[in-house]
Amino acid sequence: MVLMTSDVLGAPCWLSLTARDRDTAERFYREVLGWTFRRDTFGRAFSVAEHNGVPVAGIGAVAGELAVPVVWTPYFAVDDADQAVARVRERGGTVGVGPVSYQPRGRAALATDLEGAVFGLWEGTIEERWRVGEDAPAWLELHTRDAFEAAFFYGEVLEWATVDDPTGCCEVSYEEDQVVLRRSGTPVARLNSGPVEAASPKPQRRPRWLVHFKVPDLVAATAAVNAHGGTVVEEEGPARVTVSDPDGGLFTLDEVES
Repeated sequence: MVLMTSDVLGAPCWLSLTARDRDTAERFYREVLGWTFRRDTFGRAFSVAEHNGVPVAGIGAVAGELAVPVVWTPYFAVDDADQAVARVRERGGTVGVGPVSYQPRGRAALATDLEGAVFGLWEGTIEERWRVGEDAPAWLELHTRDAFEAAFFYGEVLEWATVDDPTGCCEVSYEEDQVVLRRSGTPVARLNSGPVEAASPKPQRRPRWLVHFKVPDLVAATAAVNAHGGTVVEEEGPARVTVSDPDGGLFTLDEVES
């Protein structure tokens, strides 16, 4: 069975790393997260990472070609990439790349929100078994100045459901200072308000989508980061640490019981 973005409109539908060198990235993430890789139909520059046979993320060695930084990016499902890009611009966001065609799979675009956080838009086929959230190997968190303002932006761009328009995609709930996005009742992303600096020299302090990967042993995973060319950027408590890969791609390791 092939799923389309029309089946999960408005929800995260993929994670992708724009890398400089695919082989270097694969070696690092294989050692740190235990991933295996298979080549993807997008072309020679792309591969799909799997954990226990389940797709987790994509790696595309296109950072140089597209003149974009090495970064982990969440993609959200849309039914029409052109219309979604237009909504980004209408609401004050910026479109950096695309829509770009990856036939026969679909079309993609890269954009930034009002605070400068990068996100992707995808129209086309999606990995049927891919999941993100509480019961998945990865989850998403937007670090932004005002989560409620951000929710309005993304809600309008991605057509999330609201009290005034319950026919929209996904469901948004407001829980204290946090906005939670759910798909069929399952949390798939969280938007958090916090101190951010758009021009900060420290990338982890800028507004951004944080990609969290779950590990059973944080000490071992952190040691693997250091041993294979990565860097520990910030320790956030006994069960969480933000790191970068050898090319500077930021992500967060969360320790969870296996």
